[in-house]
Amino acid sequence: MRARLHALVLVLLLLLAGCSSGGTRDDGRITLRFQSLAWQEESVEANRQLVNEWNAAHPDVRVEYVQGTWDSVHDQLLTAFEGGEAPDIIHDASDDLADFAYGGYLADLTGLLPARLKSDIPRRSWETTTFGDGVYGVPFLQEPRVLIANAAWLRKSGVRIPTPDKPWSWAEFRRITERLSGRGKYGVAWPLKEPVSATLNLSLSAGGQLFHRGLDGKVTVRFGAADQTVPRTIHDQANTDRSASPTTLGSGGSDTLPGFFGGRYAMVPLGFSYRQQIVQQAPKGFDWQVLPAPAGAAGLTQGVSPQTLSIAEDCAHKKEAAEFLDFLLRPRNMVRLALGDWMLPTGTQALEDPALRTTRHGWATGTALAAHLRPAPAQTVRGYPEWKDKVATPALQEYYSGAIGLGELRERLEEDGNLVLARYQR
Repeated sequence: MRARLHALVLVLLLLLAGCSSGGTRDDGRITLRFQSLAWQEESVEANRQLVNEWNAAHPDVRVEYVQGTWDSVHDQLLTAFEGGEAPDIIHDASDDLADFAYGGYLADLTGLLPARLKSDIPRRSWETTTFGDGVYGVPFLQEPRVLIANAAWLRKSGVRIPTPDKPWSWAEFRRITERLSGRGKYGVAWPLKEPVSATLNLSLSAGGQLFHRGLDGKVTVRFGAADQTVPRTIHDQANTDRSASPTTLGSGGSDTLPGFFGGRYAMVPLGFSYRQQIVQQAPKGFDWQVLPAPAGAAGLTQGVSPQTLSIAEDCAHKKEAAEFLDFLLRPRNMVRLALGDWMLPTGTQALEDPALRTTRHGWATGTALAAHLRPAPAQTVRGYPEWKDKVATPALQEYYSGAIGLGELRERLEEDGNLVLARYQR
């Protein structure tokens, strides 16, 4: 009796293991697990529909949709990789891939992807997922940072309205936010609960670089004059001009929307995808528009960390997984994913779709900025997650609140930051 019980337990464990990971079933059918981080209702629906369409057309290669979350995705994936439980197809962001790529957890896609997909996505986008000699993800969705503005407020003030062809400079932006402020109202509300990505990516417009790779391949942090343009503007708006709300500096983007709708802030710098929340939440008749972020010495250039799709190195069916990626990222399907996430596709054919070039909800402004998007400065820097969390985030938060000056900010970003990065470059 005990032996039969042990045998039954073993069978159940094997069945459970078969249900928790991809592989080949007894009937010969391949099952691939696709972990998606889509979270908006439209985006989840688009992803699920595409998976269903694939499964209907490919009975021998079934894709199992697994709902993931952006919350702590790095730690979740690391645990899954080390435990041999990683999904076959992985949705992530390019700035999270470096440690996984160098750690051997992701498959090199160089020889797996079709020529169509390789040529459709620009080289500058592929650079975000290239580490060493390999390509470890397909960059497929991206979003510029834009200014969401109270259109009626700006028209009434008489300020010049910027366009992608004639954007504001950072100095002009500062003057305009000061002009729009007063009597308990602010020209801008910076949501900087997580300040590092916004600061670094916008700093490219001023010629900032921050991370410098030497001939030996090692990276060092240098916080030069160009890197200081954007953080100094934000600091002065909040602490000198009083044109930026001090209370939103520790807030997330969504936290600023009630005040924006209530007429407390004229503008809020946000990621392009926040337009969906604005459409859903804005009071009836609220007049808003999308403006390009300010431009500096490098024009409208800004950094992005595209959303990516990768294949686990442990995946037993990499060829079939790559075929699914090719299907998922056909131009028509890429447009569906972009519309679902209110973001921009990386594919050049998809970007030409009329649905992404309408002036409604600012789509045309976003697509006009697509050519100016470049890899985020920290894209290939090993140790960036630790540098961001332990050094840059607290230092920038203190600087923006006025607790420390520019000199101390520079010292902490460079001296403390280089100590952290050095541990990853030995």
